[in-house]
Amino acid sequence: MKHDLFFEQVWDLTREIPKGRVTSYGAIAKAIGTPNLSRMVARAIGACGASQPPVPYYRVISSNGVLSGDPSSTAKRQELLENEGVEIKNLKVQNLKKVFWDPLIDME
Repeated sequence: MKHDLFFEQVWDLTREIPKGRVTSYGAIAKAIGTPNLSRMVARAIGACGASQPPVPYYRVISSNGVLSGDPSSTAKRQELLENEGVEIKNLKVQNLKKVFWDPLIDME
């Protein structure tokens, strides 16, 4: 599988995540048919910087609801999520079951 195609699939699906909702790297991996490649999804999310239309990378989190990464990036992601109404305490999304978006179930 070419990285470019994989990255594009990840970015396209990430663009579908509704405002105020989050999903996990693993959920994206499963939804695009590569359930064992959640780390590659994380790599794709990390590489989405200049892609157009913009990718709401901050809506993709760890499966346990934690915002991981270096402090400057987690602070920015927390700010962006909170601006969309997602409650976060100690770098963890609150009410994860309520705001979690599963692309295999919630895609229309």
